[in-house]
Amino acid sequence: MDPLDETRLRSLTPGVLAVLVRRGADFAAAEDAVQDALMEAVRSWPTEPPRDPRGWLITVAWRRFVDATRADTARRRREDRVEEEPLPGPAPTTDDTLQLYFLCAHPSLTPSSAVALTLRAVGGLTTRQIARAYLVPEATMAQRISRAKRTVSEVRLDRPGDVGTVLRTLYLVFNEGYSGDVDLAAEAIRLTRQLASTIDHPEVAGLLALMLLHHARRPARTTTDGSLVPLADQDRTRWDTSMIAEGIGILQTALSRDRLGEFQAQAAIAALHADAFTAEETDWVQIVEWYDELAALTDSPVVRLNRAVAVGEADGPQAGLAALAELDDSLPRHTAVAAYFHERAGDRTTAARLYAKAAQQAPTLPERNHLTRQAARLNSAP
Repeated sequence: MDPLDETRLRSLTPGVLAVLVRRGADFAAAEDAVQDALMEAVRSWPTEPPRDPRGWLITVAWRRFVDATRADTARRRREDRVEEEPLPGPAPTTDDTLQLYFLCAHPSLTPSSAVALTLRAVGGLTTRQIARAYLVPEATMAQRISRAKRTVSEVRLDRPGDVGTVLRTLYLVFNEGYSGDVDLAAEAIRLTRQLASTIDHPEVAGLLALMLLHHARRPARTTTDGSLVPLADQDRTRWDTSMIAEGIGILQTALSRDRLGEFQAQAAIAALHADAFTAEETDWVQIVEWYDELAALTDSPVVRLNRAVAVGEADGPQAGLAALAELDDSLPRHTAVAAYFHERAGDRTTAARLYAKAAQQAPTLPERNHLTRQAARLNSAP
């Protein structure tokens, strides 16, 4: 099966799984049956493509579920409530995909489990692919997914889910970026597009816009050796302008509905960065205003830290340091931001010391190397 067909196959996964769950299959058994059907599709579709791919998957998955139920003596009671196997034909038109998103992002799951289950059940990724993406052994990821499936197997799809929880789960997937053989940022965009086609919600559109605007800058974020390139130093000709235009268009439509949420506000900030031809042309005053909106929506310490950065860019380094002084200095990136503003203010000695301290606190190797280079640059200057 070529990559295009495989992508299409994965896009059908959530709808097929949701049909089985709606028919009465518990989540864990339904998910196993769908995975079996997908494997059969990969084997047979290249030579015998079905007229109705979704209907084919539903039929095969349901057969596998029925067979597994009948073969398991410990589950014989369930056999009494298994419906008769439906005859092959057009797939039902009801779309339960949204409910499946809610189920995979259920509040009873930890964030890491919700992400793993979403990638497996909604994204159609294999356990091996997810394990490689998270750089953990396949057995470890299999256990995590199995626990998550058992947890949600007792959850009934009979009440509205929390869109915010689903969006936060998808944003966690997006922020994992790229590792192993799976581009999780691209996968998150695909899943969010799918969600946006299922539900008309301004925050879903806001998250999709935010992802597109961030992803558009990806080619310029690192050098060929993997070193980080700060936003102000990025080659903006490498930004994907068509993706930026799409993101801004989606955002404008969402904002026009006057139901502002945190992802729309974040996307508005990203749009202002993307709209500037050079770093010097960035509208920092308007960015501060959007951070004020975002802080009112979330009251997040990280948002307040980012607002302090915007204040420093808009009103000068001393204003930035004053805003920073009001925040907890244990916040991630607090020390690095302080180093940057001390350098802007002309205090190179303090800046070098803080850059070195920030490097020791950095969570990733590329970030640590970048901050170490900043400290070395100041220490070696005459």
